[in-house]
Amino acid sequence: MDQLNDSVVTEFVLLGLAQSLGMQFFLSFFFSLFYLGIILGNLFIVFTVILDPHLHSPMYFLLANLSVIDVGLSSTTVPRMISDLFTDCKVISFHNCMIQMFFIHVMGGVEMGLLIAMAYDRYTAICKPLHYLTIMNPKMCMLLVVAAWVIGVIHAVSQFVFVINLPFCGPNNVGSFYCDFPRVIKLACMDTYRLEFVVTANSGFISMGTFFFLIVSYIFILVTVRQHSSNDLSRAFFTLSAHITVVVLFFAPCMFLYVWPFPAKSLDKFFAIVDFVVTPVLNPAIYTLRNKDMKVAMRRLSRQVVSSREMN
Repeated sequence: MDQLNDSVVTEFVLLGLAQSLGMQFFLSFFFSLFYLGIILGNLFIVFTVILDPHLHSPMYFLLANLSVIDVGLSSTTVPRMISDLFTDCKVISFHNCMIQMFFIHVMGGVEMGLLIAMAYDRYTAICKPLHYLTIMNPKMCMLLVVAAWVIGVIHAVSQFVFVINLPFCGPNNVGSFYCDFPRVIKLACMDTYRLEFVVTANSGFISMGTFFFLIVSYIFILVTVRQHSSNDLSRAFFTLSAHITVVVLFFAPCMFLYVWPFPAKSLDKFFAIVDFVVTPVLNPAIYTLRNKDMKVAMRRLSRQVVSSREMN
């Protein structure tokens, strides 16, 4: 990587989240609790889907993959956020900054792809129920997951290849508590207006486009259901409301951060924390508390674990 970049800057300075010791302890407890919830909640969903034969269906296969991505996305930033709270000099090396940016956008791109795949799954299940298992066969499910990963990698690489070759000679203050393409590009020792536009178009407009595509697709599903049977409308809306909630929670901060890439620092912190901390811990709660099959499967798995312990 050093051969690709002749930068003078070898490290970047990150922004602190809190100044007072009391707030540092509060945020440390808050982030640690939520991160534990992210790990346990999402991994519990993954193991429940794997171990319970009743959940071996396309919808839960995609949900398990979404849970894995939520763990990965939060892990790119949250552990460092916690460790930096009590560090006076909050610096990150050039290499680690580049790696963090790359994986943030890989995971974010994969999550976009998975949310589109889950919308397609719900469209097929609700609008074409007789052909559901034929369309959403195991091969199609694997293809959708692979396509989501391809989207994520292309999304990240298309920005990373430009940023890694930029000259950085100071200043090196990122102005945020994590590295991201829009803020790091501003530190380059050259005119980056065109590159900033490319990043905004890549992350911001793709986020907006995907968000509106998903919302329109859910509206189309509800309209289709209403035309066939008004009695099924409330059940379809209840099913889709969880998906819509997840989509809004994920895309609203993304659109704010990238379409308007340099907001006030307080708002920047808030929306970034929502994306990396709040949304990944709410996803398992949204999908489990509103899903009867998942709740039954989790109770079944919990009873099996307890009974196996009693036998031992």
